[in-house]
Amino acid sequence: MGPEEKLNATFVRPARFYLSGFTNIPHVKYYYVLLCFVYILTVLGNGFLMLVIYLVEALHTPKYLIVFNLALVDLCGSTALIPKLLDSFLFNRRYIVYEACLSYMFFVILFGGMQSWTLVTMAFDRLIAICFPLRYHSIVTNQVIGVMLMFSWVVITGLLTCVVKLIDRLSFCGSLVVKGFFCDHPLVYRLACNDNSMNILMSFICYLALVCIPPVLIALTYVCISVALKRIASGEERLRAFKTCSYHLILAAIFFLPVLCNNIISLSSSIHPNARIINTSLTLTIPALLNPIVYALKTEEVLNSIKKLFKRKKMNKATKK
Repeated sequence: MGPEEKLNATFVRPARFYLSGFTNIPHVKYYYVLLCFVYILTVLGNGFLMLVIYLVEALHTPKYLIVFNLALVDLCGSTALIPKLLDSFLFNRRYIVYEACLSYMFFVILFGGMQSWTLVTMAFDRLIAICFPLRYHSIVTNQVIGVMLMFSWVVITGLLTCVVKLIDRLSFCGSLVVKGFFCDHPLVYRLACNDNSMNILMSFICYLALVCIPPVLIALTYVCISVALKRIASGEERLRAFKTCSYHLILAAIFFLPVLCNNIISLSSSIHPNARIINTSLTLTIPALLNPIVYALKTEEVLNSIKKLFKRKKMNKATKK
């Protein structure tokens, strides 16, 4: 037997993995039912918001192009995660084939990463609006925002393609139980019985690129905004300018604080798998539910646009009669 044949003989690619989910929690199905309602409301909220932005021409601006992208990412991210989660645990179909596991991993992390960088793009929009108000419309155009968002999609897709392809190098000759509710990257590569150092490196790069760098950039943006606001003489103008940023700050806090807290707790102490699953599942689902409520449906522009749409609908019905 040659060295290549020997390598192939010892290389094990499993047909499927087993998702363990929660352990020893009574009435856990109620939690999955809650996630089902969260998913329905997320689809309705983000779908409605996207429809309003699409139908109202006044909202075809750079700011609402970012909001549309965020709603799309939230909708796709929840769809990538929750239906499969419910199918696995509510209907007790915990085995997942190898290829489906990698697809699950790719799309959940992709949409989570895109949510991070869409929030960075929003921060850029607020930075230019407050620090360079006279040049805002020449700097922040639909084309510029479109290029920024497209660049994020391409780079994150490329990065995650490398991450997932590196899983194919691994041999799984031991346990095939993924101790989580989806095929999270660290939980899968740790099951391998051959060298996974490249996977650890890529996991670290992904963590930096998708979890650490975006909040740092957002924080730096708001430092610049704070400096610019101090130069504004009127306290009323300062308050008005800050109010335009408040919704974005709330969104960033809702998304990044649970993620960072979850990771800090994991590093500093051993966190129970059930607690980690609850924390991670809520971190991945609740922001997508709250985003259309906090950011868009509370702003006057969107509320006025919704009122105009309903008035137009009533007028159309009246003319038909």
